[in-house]
Amino acid sequence: MRYRTLGGTGIEVSSHCLGAMMFGAVGNPDHEDCVRIIHAALDQGINFVDTADMYSTGESEEIVGKALKGRRDDVVLATKVHFPLHDDSRNRSGNSRRWITRAVEDSLRRLDTEWIDLYQVHRPDHSTDIEETLWVLSDLVSAGKIRAFGCSTFPAEDIVEAYHVAERRGYGRFRTEQPPYSMIGRGIERSLLPTCQRLGMGVLTWSPLAFGFLSGKIRKNQPIDLTSGRAAIAPNRFDPSLPANAAKYNAVERLIEVAEGIGVSLPELAMAFVTTHPAVTSVISGPRTMEQLDGLLKGADLTLDDATLDRIDEIVPPGTDLWDTDAAWRPQSLTNPTARRRPPTDR
Repeated sequence: MRYRTLGGTGIEVSSHCLGAMMFGAVGNPDHEDCVRIIHAALDQGINFVDTADMYSTGESEEIVGKALKGRRDDVVLATKVHFPLHDDSRNRSGNSRRWITRAVEDSLRRLDTEWIDLYQVHRPDHSTDIEETLWVLSDLVSAGKIRAFGCSTFPAEDIVEAYHVAERRGYGRFRTEQPPYSMIGRGIERSLLPTCQRLGMGVLTWSPLAFGFLSGKIRKNQPIDLTSGRAAIAPNRFDPSLPANAAKYNAVERLIEVAEGIGVSLPELAMAFVTTHPAVTSVISGPRTMEQLDGLLKGADLTLDDATLDRIDEIVPPGTDLWDTDAAWRPQSLTNPTARRRPPTDR
């Protein structure tokens, strides 16, 4: 296992991070089995675990807390805040001081820990001034409840704004960004990754297997099990009759040929591709079973040569997204028509 420094914090983390999204009701409801998976990951050199308060409505944090008993000092623990945990979300979600102050205490309780190493804002919240968010996160660092803070799935322009606000107001700044990144979801190569490099931020990427498309189990013209795993969460993402999905299926077949050409599995190729980018600190993988964990870690030390990377570029050009990487959030500039249309009085 390789280790890298996390965004100038001096904290060393493994190049592979164990994601806990599938631990709990959404994925694996067997707490004892999840604990065994976490222990197996730690025993294989992973020292970085990432979860979120909204994963299985807090259950994932509880499982991680159980697994880290007696091993907490050896693990860099990350979690997130933003999404509502219940239907009544008024003032119980977002990035306000009011909610973050409450949410961090709830996460500390569920994780059964005195501190969180990396506390991340799970998505942007344009109803809250970024100054408000940075202010409360800086106070949490001063209080010793968190060691550092970052953001997740923020566009490059929001990251730049946050950087300048922090500098101007004397607040702590986002040390990390957590974006989606895979061989078929390369949009962040256009501006996000270069921005993070310029600002000295660590990058923790999620969905290296593109919601399962790069697992090797989803193939063109083959039946798909829509009753389990990620396919059960969003079956429309796997409908081959949709043009966008058809492009993914075609790319996967060609990428399998690349993997076979160098004697590795498609998941091994996918994980190695993400860690090859110089801006990436650690790649988050979220196994549901021990078998999946073993498969993801099998190629942890795999290095791709230029010829292999060039072949991948031919199939999916740099900066190209073949799939809708984030279905959980959309900026108002895209979802609210009034944000891109002049009112009648201005015409």
